[in-house]
Amino acid sequence: MRVDLFDFDLPEERIALRPAEPRDSARLLVVDPNNGSHTLSDYQIRDLPSFLRPGDAVVFNDTKVIPAQLEGIRHREGAPGQQVSATLHMRAAPDRWKAFAKPGKRIKIGDRIQFGHGENVCALGSLDATVEEKGEGGEITLRFDLSGPALDEAIASVGHIPLPPYIAAKRPEDERDRADYQTIYAREEGAVAAPTAGLHFTPSLFAALDAMGVERHFVTLHVGAGTFLPVKADDTDDHKMHFEIGYVDAATAEKLNAVKARGGRIVCVGTTSLRLIESAAADDGTIHPWHGATGIFITPGYRFKAVDMLMTNFHLPRSTLFMLVSAFAGLDTMRAAYTHAIETGYRFYSYGDGSLLHRKD
Repeated sequence: MRVDLFDFDLPEERIALRPAEPRDSARLLVVDPNNGSHTLSDYQIRDLPSFLRPGDAVVFNDTKVIPAQLEGIRHREGAPGQQVSATLHMRAAPDRWKAFAKPGKRIKIGDRIQFGHGENVCALGSLDATVEEKGEGGEITLRFDLSGPALDEAIASVGHIPLPPYIAAKRPEDERDRADYQTIYAREEGAVAAPTAGLHFTPSLFAALDAMGVERHFVTLHVGAGTFLPVKADDTDDHKMHFEIGYVDAATAEKLNAVKARGGRIVCVGTTSLRLIESAAADDGTIHPWHGATGIFITPGYRFKAVDMLMTNFHLPRSTLFMLVSAFAGLDTMRAAYTHAIETGYRFYSYGDGSLLHRKD
């Protein structure tokens, strides 16, 4: 499909720089493409339980954001040191991370990079790495001198929360972001970006779901920095999707299959949990235990196998995520939904408001 079909104009003032307080007070646009003239309805996140039924299952991504933005000095024999920035996006081994580096063109295989220089030095000493591989678009593979838990501790010491570029361009990251840019149920460390639909949930909203008999299940997909990469191709066939590591355990797969068997619905919180469930599902809709790297690219025409409803934030124009929601609820429906959201003051992107989408029949 032509990428420009997924374009729209978003006023700068619609980009949220901080989340709503409390989190579940954010607005919720309910989108039901199967409901005739009542396709779009305005609510709040705390109203979510009224759209669910006892026996439904809500699936969350329990990945935890790490401070993956690293600043350092590149060292090379015969050349002066140079300031570089690296955003870790996928772990390749206990001592290796794939990262997006700036300025990427000036980095070469074999370069040494010292992170946490100056005042922000790791408590374990300097955090040093060697550039082991170099790919396209500024991607590199870093082999650190530390490994495993020691490396995790060092990254936590010297790293910064990698705010999305549309927020970072407007204000610096601060201590508040360490809490704001994390779901209350985050558990498995490894994400570079938050599964932002999950940022809306509070203990009271969880209690409301429990009280009405809605199941809660957790899967893990470590969101990578590739989620922020623009689609530069003119046609979706020419776009190279980023890969992310995910896990669906056997117990969770069994419970979700039982939900479907008794007529319950699977409601994914965030496009990350949806992409993972669809990666784990067979053509007949059966969900299997799954782990590995998924690069599933969902555009209109995709036949959803397992997911019935999707709660998600409002996404960037010409992005793979806007393509995904257009596949789920219909392109014309989502274009109308985004027009409505812009005109009525919804807040967009990571810290913005949410939507609840019914899958188009």
